[in-house]
Amino acid sequence: MRIVVAEDLYLLRDGLVRLLEAYDHEVVAAVGDKEATLRALAEHRPDVAVIDVRMPPTYTDDGLQAALEARRARPGLSVLVLSQHIEQLYARELLADGRGGVGYLLKDRVFEAEQFIEAVERVGAGGTSLDPAVVAKILNAGSTSPLDALTGREREIIALMAEGLSNSAIGQRLFLSEGSISKYTTSIFTKLGITSDDNSNRRVLAVLAFLGAAGAG
Repeated sequence: MRIVVAEDLYLLRDGLVRLLEAYDHEVVAAVGDKEATLRALAEHRPDVAVIDVRMPPTYTDDGLQAALEARRARPGLSVLVLSQHIEQLYARELLADGRGGVGYLLKDRVFEAEQFIEAVERVGAGGTSLDPAVVAKILNAGSTSPLDALTGREREIIALMAEGLSNSAIGQRLFLSEGSISKYTTSIFTKLGITSDDNSNRRVLAVLAFLGAAGAG
């Protein structure tokens, strides 16, 4: 997988590069500010971009702005955001167009190399990987009709889907059989109007629709 890493702290940036390369991924560029990020994404067209939120020149939300600009220029670009903070508005914007993988991890809640690599690979493949705290923040922003159509259990399940868990993993978390989870997910797809024949794509579309509706409230 070809990856652009955008992180302003040298030691962390170098560490991310070494970690990704240790798992046989190719880091095509490692940059430290917004403009360099935009240039790297335009030049290299990576499979996924791993982007910090607070970067030069303003050290506020430059990384997220770069991610959004890059996705407008190249719809479907997969982006994994790394942050110490939950920027709710921008998280919703990243989810809004429903194209390309999206991830949002909090730096102080990534405890294992495998956890991070799995998130990168899932997002690069077009899936989602959202920290539970990010999911909770978006869901607490409000409620609209698509959310009201889901039962409490269905809301639990789709929140776990947003974290990137499989049906089997969700079943283990909720102490339910994989068959039961499959029935719940089918109900979720129906209520959200997701009709794709591709089950993996249906999961992504359901998560994006759900989180987009939750953040719009």
